[in-house]
Amino acid sequence: MSVVVFAYHDVGCMGVRTLKALGIDVARVYTHADDPGENRWFGSVADTCRELAVTCTTANPHDPAEIDVIARIAPDAIFSLYYRDMIKDSVLSLAKRGGFNLHGSYLPRYRGRAPVNWQILHGETQGGVTLHHMVKRADAGDIVDQEALPIGPDDTGVDVYRKMLPAAERVLRRSAKAVLDGTARRIRQMESKATYYGRRKPEDGLIDWTWCAEDVRNLVRAVTKPYPGAFTFASGRRINVWRVSHVRPLVDVPAHPVAAGVGVLIRSNDALVTCGDGKRLRLDLVEVDGREGDAMEFPDVLRAGLILGGA
Repeated sequence: MSVVVFAYHDVGCMGVRTLKALGIDVARVYTHADDPGENRWFGSVADTCRELAVTCTTANPHDPAEIDVIARIAPDAIFSLYYRDMIKDSVLSLAKRGGFNLHGSYLPRYRGRAPVNWQILHGETQGGVTLHHMVKRADAGDIVDQEALPIGPDDTGVDVYRKMLPAAERVLRRSAKAVLDGTARRIRQMESKATYYGRRKPEDGLIDWTWCAEDVRNLVRAVTKPYPGAFTFASGRRINVWRVSHVRPLVDVPAHPVAAGVGVLIRSNDALVTCGDGKRLRLDLVEVDGREGDAMEFPDVLRAGLILGGA
């Protein structure tokens, strides 16, 4: 039995290795050319394929020549493993069993792009990974297999990915052969439970200090390194905020209301910022003009009483 795989990221590397380990013929792999402007902190599918002697290409799979190649392979199934583009019916229809996607959430919740980051941003305590049949609508096909995983209160995107990889491997090991022999389950997704979120952009990291403190903290950990990061501005200068923490006790409303976004240098030389709910966050790690450090290391930028906000 043979498969054609569309893969990227660490999930793609793991998936190609796992399918090969199961004795499945990985006839051809499509991946993306690396973007020189992107901080590529994850593994290379192309390198993994070279190591395993698997044919790999960055060609557009929807080009007529590539469709002819896939048609000649006549794969039993197509697997999409963190491939970034939608795969059209003209390609999916060439596989005997159709297409199957590995998605980074416990569907039907968090369909769409960047599910791990969105889940952290929303303060979710449970994530997951789902293998599902591919249909025209993103992540809406019947579920084959899935596994839940915990999201800790301080987990970042990388932390959740590290939990997701072994879960994704277990799902593939349990269900890939069932996909190929036609015995894979088809569990219909309940549409009333479905949520969908789109692609995140670097500018989405702008901090709104009128949010409650926990929502600001979740944004920071959702997009901290290796992602572009959360940021704010002070006196026209951009400040990247890589890590913040709550000031204890959490109920920290001052006797006299303080405007959201006011940076106050108090409490044992800590730089604290008041959020919309009156609770304060400590700026533990920031970056100004390419230099990182505790916020107290930038007194010329983060001085007492300064209002933080948009540019």
